[in-house]
Amino acid sequence: MRNLFYAIALFAVMSLSGCALNQMVKMADQQNLTVSPKPLEVHADTVSFEMSANLPVKMLKKGKIYTLNTFYKYGDNEIALEPIQFKADDYPNASTEQPKASKEYSFAYSPAMKTGMLEVQGVASDPKNNKSKESPRLGVAPGIITTSQLVEPVYFATYADHGYNNQEELTPVKVNFYFDQGRSVLKYSERRSNRGKQLDAFIAAKNVTRTVTITGTHSPEGEERVNSKLAKDRAEAISAFYKKQMKKYDYAGKADSIKFITKDLVEDWTVFKDSLAAYEGISSEEKSAYLDIVNGPGSYEEKEDKLQSLATYKKVFRELYPKLRVAKTEILKVKEKKTDAEISVLAKQIAGGSVSADTLSEEELMYGATLTPSLSEKEAIYKAATKKSGSWNAHNNLGAVYIAMAMEGNADANGDKALAQLEIAANKNASAEVHANLASVHLMKGNTSKAYDHITKASGLSGESAQGVNGVKGSIEIMLAKYGDAVRSTSNASNIAVNLFNKGLAQILNKDYQNALTSFKEATTEDSNMGVAYYGAAVASARLSNEADVISNLTSAVKATPSLKEAALEDLEFASYVSNESFRSVLK
Repeated sequence: MRNLFYAIALFAVMSLSGCALNQMVKMADQQNLTVSPKPLEVHADTVSFEMSANLPVKMLKKGKIYTLNTFYKYGDNEIALEPIQFKADDYPNASTEQPKASKEYSFAYSPAMKTGMLEVQGVASDPKNNKSKESPRLGVAPGIITTSQLVEPVYFATYADHGYNNQEELTPVKVNFYFDQGRSVLKYSERRSNRGKQLDAFIAAKNVTRTVTITGTHSPEGEERVNSKLAKDRAEAISAFYKKQMKKYDYAGKADSIKFITKDLVEDWTVFKDSLAAYEGISSEEKSAYLDIVNGPGSYEEKEDKLQSLATYKKVFRELYPKLRVAKTEILKVKEKKTDAEISVLAKQIAGGSVSADTLSEEELMYGATLTPSLSEKEAIYKAATKKSGSWNAHNNLGAVYIAMAMEGNADANGDKALAQLEIAANKNASAEVHANLASVHLMKGNTSKAYDHITKASGLSGESAQGVNGVKGSIEIMLAKYGDAVRSTSNASNIAVNLFNKGLAQILNKDYQNALTSFKEATTEDSNMGVAYYGAAVASARLSNEADVISNLTSAVKATPSLKEAALEDLEFASYVSNESFRSVLK
């Protein structure tokens, strides 16, 4: 009888438990589930969302647990996500207040997941007797919006400076002529000196010359100040001698292209002080005595008189002063250079092995590579440059050529070649150019995080290189869901269609739809056959609920790229237009 009593009691408890579980499951259809965003969205190859659940009052029974199991189902596959659990003990007021909970989820995205459904299933359980009841599965969010996946990867070959200046350069030729005390006549001995012969030979060679600057000076003794024009006369004496020699060597019309500038330094202590500093005939203490006078108060003549009272004055007058009675001549001649055509031919010959690598300097050889549009010729020349010097910029530029080749085809093989050269360059000098190129290579290889690491180090570039690198940076930032950064990068990128498209995409993802439309319009202005740019404009129009522009932009998109028809039919961006006859007619 006792055993029968216990059995009946146990059956009664289990029956009551079962009734409670059934009631919980029946009330499950009254639960309030919110998913954000809805539909789901992929960003940076990850689907992230938040789900909130509010249970009805009195649904959660004493001692029971209600579990919300969450799944993402696609095709024959599904991902089970972490459940949300409501324990009655945690909600003591469940009979009068709604139990609430929320949870953040994320899972890795793959293209097969695009079409699917986020589902939940409620399970009411009694932990005491290990019994449970399940509700039917409920779809709570359809599929995944994949707009971020429209990003166009951008690559850019960043060349380091070759170091060669193909513009006109001037090099100075300096000759000094010395005069007797108080005189401005150029002595015969000066004309026949090595200095005079040097100038004569220079003029005879008819070097292309732009300016001849002659500065006359005087030494600070009494006889010098008698003639205040002495310094100027000395400068003009050399100018006259130079012009006379030009006539001798028949310069004819060339003389008119040379600008003569004569200067004079009168009562200026600068030359004296500079010469005194280099003079070794007296001690530093004795030099200080001269400087005290020169830098002290008084007129020029008063200082001259004071210098004559110094014990070492006669020695200085004899050894130093003659060097101050000078006309300094500086001739700016045009540096002799090979023509671009000569450099181009020689660079190709060096690359082909028909002439010695020493025929050109490294700078000329690297410059020669820029003079050909052929990537194969550039490759050969930069290879020769790496053998000639092994410099970082030669290896970088060879790597840049392989990036350019990879952009045209055979990306895997050329990407590997580029990486090999760039790693050598980085070991020699991890410059901004090297980092920029490494970013492009790693992006080609699908390693977005490495690409981002390198592109953030590629700072300090300017001009075309900076604009090209910003295009790469913007595309990487979209892939990493750094949309605000991507807008800034693409705004500073070169105005080519792909960068303008990525800018518009970043603006959509940054919820700036009106400006996105402007960017897509600019992209299609650059490339009227860029179907994906029209498609992006259709997405922006859909988010602005502008039906007419959705239809017109999709019409242009599928006309340029017919494969976008199928994409649009599956795209949840256009879910509200699927039943629209105009929408469907565009995609037939």
